[in-house]
Amino acid sequence: MESRWQEASFTSGTSGQRRPVPEPEILPPGAPDPAPDYTYQQQIPQPSPAPPRSQPRTGWASAPATYLLVAINIGVFLLMVASGVSATTPSSAQLVRWGANFGPAVLLYDQWWRLLTATFVHVGIIHLATNMWCLWNLGLLGEPLLGPVGLVCTYVLTGVAGNLLSVGIHPEVIGAGASGAVFGLAGVLILLLGSPVLPVPQAEVKRLRKSVIYFAVFNFIIGGSTWLFHTSIQIDNMAHLGGFLSGIALGLILVPRIGSRRTTFMKRQWIAYGGMFLLILLGARFITSLLH
Repeated sequence: MESRWQEASFTSGTSGQRRPVPEPEILPPGAPDPAPDYTYQQQIPQPSPAPPRSQPRTGWASAPATYLLVAINIGVFLLMVASGVSATTPSSAQLVRWGANFGPAVLLYDQWWRLLTATFVHVGIIHLATNMWCLWNLGLLGEPLLGPVGLVCTYVLTGVAGNLLSVGIHPEVIGAGASGAVFGLAGVLILLLGSPVLPVPQAEVKRLRKSVIYFAVFNFIIGGSTWLFHTSIQIDNMAHLGGFLSGIALGLILVPRIGSRRTTFMKRQWIAYGGMFLLILLGARFITSLLH
């Protein structure tokens, strides 16, 4: 503690010199007189350790829905091959047996489940490889914007919508493959990548969006050329168109998960996917009414 000095209080020592006497503090009765402590210690606050930074997820954990959809498609193909289906040129009967889209079976025998199962059946390994490559790239791009549940819902609903349009336009065609759903993902991404809420540099967003647009245009040209020139490779362009248009419709309502409030993101998903489900039901009812 710090002591105060008074000039009037002095004592004389043996040498005759006068020296100052410190004035004691007032202490409680019976309390010992502590020795004065003239040291001063300052507690320097230590900076708190920084919280551990979360590591970004990599591998399947960053896009579980994409991995799941690719795995299901590959798994179905392996089961087909294991059961005796040709890995390169499966027959029409084999494809129908495994759930391919076929108008008479859907419309006359009410096998509407084929609109869904056809999105996981492929006409040979090359067909599977090309569709999975597209699904892989678009899925890795779209899942951060749609979320895992959103990606699966988009795949299923746009794939079913594409197959429904195919049945309505040319019911005699046997259709199979994930390409309708892939075009649906492309349609959604074209609009979501144009959202102003994305916290991504605009130059990068524009580059990604252009690549998706080029993908859609290029594949529409390929599909149209096979129909125009009657090549040996036939592509179900109506499934592509139906998937793409339904994807555009979803994209008009959805907002990207990145940069949007969670409540807004969830609300828009309910509206978009619920509305698309109702549109598919109405479309199926309209097509069946044409038969009567």
